[in-house]
Amino acid sequence: QVQLVESGGGLVQAGGSLRLSCKCSGSGVSISRMGWYRQAPGKRRDWVATITTDGVTHYADSAKGRFTISRDIATNTVYLQMNSLKPDDTAVYYCWRLGIPRDYWGQGAQVTVSS
Repeated sequence: QVQLVESGGGLVQAGGSLRLSCKCSGSGVSISRMGWYRQAPGKRRDWVATITTDGVTHYADSAKGRFTISRDIATNTVYLQMNSLKPDDTAVYYCWRLGIPRDYWGQGAQVTVSS
């Protein structure tokens, strides 16, 4: 059974940085596509970034140039480094893993950016 546990959220001022971690148990982080989504209050859950099994990364326009997704195969952890944070980045951030027959999600980590 795959489980995803996020950590690293918190409160930061605009322009600051945070790094989210997603610890994966039950399967390796390089075996399936993984990524991050976020959901702001009253809004839908939106895709942020993805890392493929080959290590290729993709980003939403809102994340390009500011966020970096990476993984550590040894510790089975996926990271999201977030720089130059803006108040619009305030949301619950979810770790995601492509699965069959269903995808896997973490419990979410709150990120709050104050102006």
